[in-house]
Amino acid sequence: MLLLLVNILKLLAEIALLALAGQWVLGLLAGAKRDTNLFYQIFQIVTRPVVTGVRKITPRVVIDQHVPLVAFLMLFFVWLIATLTKIDICVRIGVQQCQ
Repeated sequence: MLLLLVNILKLLAEIALLALAGQWVLGLLAGAKRDTNLFYQIFQIVTRPVVTGVRKITPRVVIDQHVPLVAFLMLFFVWLIATLTKIDICVRIGVQQCQ
Protein backbone atom coordinates (compact mmCIF):
# COMPACT_ATOMS: atom_id res chain seq x y z
CA MET A 1 0.00 0.00 0.00
CA LEU A 2 2.83 2.39 0.86
CA LEU A 3 4.52 1.59 -2.45
CA LEU A 4 1.33 2.49 -4.30
CA LEU A 5 1.08 5.85 -2.51
CA VAL A 6 4.73 6.63 -3.25
CA ASN A 7 4.22 5.70 -6.91
CA ILE A 8 1.15 7.96 -7.16
CA LEU A 9 3.01 10.88 -5.53
CA LYS A 10 5.98 10.34 -7.84
CA LEU A 11 3.74 10.20 -10.92
CA LEU A 12 1.88 13.38 -9.99
CA ALA A 13 5.17 15.17 -9.42
CA GLU A 14 6.48 13.96 -12.78
CA ILE A 15 3.38 15.17 -14.62
CA ALA A 16 3.55 18.60 -12.99
CA LEU A 17 7.31 18.87 -13.55
CA LEU A 18 7.00 18.03 -17.23
CA ALA A 19 4.08 20.44 -17.64
CA LEU A 20 6.08 23.26 -16.01
CA ALA A 21 9.11 22.46 -18.17
CA GLY A 22 6.95 22.34 -21.29
CA GLN A 23 5.30 25.63 -20.39
CA TRP A 24 8.71 27.25 -19.92
CA VAL A 25 10.08 25.96 -23.24
CA LEU A 26 6.92 26.92 -25.11
CA GLY A 27 7.01 30.35 -23.48
CA LEU A 28 10.54 30.82 -24.81
CA LEU A 29 9.53 29.72 -28.30
CA ALA A 30 6.25 31.62 -28.52
CA GLY A 31 7.55 34.82 -26.98
CA ALA A 32 5.06 37.60 -26.31
CA LYS A 33 2.21 35.72 -28.00
CA ARG A 34 2.43 32.77 -25.62
CA ASP A 35 -0.84 33.66 -23.88
CA THR A 36 -2.75 33.08 -27.14
CA ASN A 37 -1.07 29.72 -27.78
CA LEU A 38 -3.46 26.81 -27.16
CA PHE A 39 -0.81 24.44 -25.83
CA TYR A 40 0.60 27.09 -23.50
CA GLN A 41 -2.90 27.59 -22.12
CA ILE A 42 -3.24 23.82 -21.59
CA PHE A 43 0.05 23.79 -19.69
CA GLN A 44 -1.23 26.70 -17.58
CA ILE A 45 -4.37 24.74 -16.72
CA VAL A 46 -2.35 21.66 -15.72
CA THR A 47 0.12 23.64 -13.59
CA ARG A 48 -2.31 26.13 -12.07
CA PRO A 49 -3.06 24.08 -8.90
CA VAL A 50 0.63 23.66 -8.14
CA VAL A 51 1.56 27.28 -8.86
CA THR A 52 -1.40 28.57 -6.85
CA GLY A 53 -0.53 26.32 -3.91
CA VAL A 54 3.08 27.46 -3.97
CA ARG A 55 1.98 31.11 -4.16
CA LYS A 56 -0.04 30.61 -0.97
CA ILE A 57 2.89 29.22 1.00
CA THR A 58 5.62 31.54 -0.27
CA PRO A 59 6.23 34.93 1.31
CA ARG A 60 5.06 38.03 -0.56
CA VAL A 61 8.66 39.07 -1.27
CA VAL A 62 8.79 36.31 -3.88
CA ILE A 63 7.50 38.02 -7.02
CA ASP A 64 4.83 36.32 -9.10
CA GLN A 65 7.22 35.73 -12.00
CA HIS A 66 9.40 33.53 -9.79
CA VAL A 67 6.59 31.40 -8.34
CA PRO A 68 6.66 28.83 -11.21
CA LEU A 69 10.40 28.38 -10.65
CA VAL A 70 9.83 27.87 -6.92
CA ALA A 71 7.04 25.40 -7.77
CA PHE A 72 9.39 23.52 -10.10
CA LEU A 73 12.08 23.30 -7.43
CA MET A 74 9.62 22.16 -4.77
CA LEU A 75 8.19 19.53 -7.12
CA PHE A 76 11.69 18.37 -7.96
CA PHE A 77 12.43 17.79 -4.29
CA VAL A 78 9.10 15.97 -3.83
CA TRP A 79 9.99 13.80 -6.82
CA LEU A 80 13.49 13.15 -5.46
CA ILE A 81 12.18 12.15 -2.03
CA ALA A 82 9.50 9.92 -3.60
CA THR A 83 12.10 8.26 -5.82
CA LEU A 84 14.47 7.62 -2.92
CA THR A 85 11.58 6.28 -0.83
CA LYS A 86 10.52 3.97 -3.66
CA ILE A 87 14.08 2.66 -4.00
CA ASP A 88 14.23 2.05 -0.25
CA ILE A 89 10.92 0.18 -0.24
CA CYS A 90 11.95 -1.91 -3.25
CA VAL A 91 15.26 -2.84 -1.64
CA ARG A 92 13.49 -3.90 1.54
CA ILE A 93 10.71 -5.97 -0.05
CA GLY A 94 12.71 -7.21 -3.03
CA VAL A 95 12.98 -5.85 -6.52
CA GLN A 96 10.82 -8.62 -7.98
CA GLN A 97 7.84 -7.48 -5.90
CA CYS A 98 8.22 -3.86 -7.04
CA GLN A 99 7.39 -4.55 -10.65
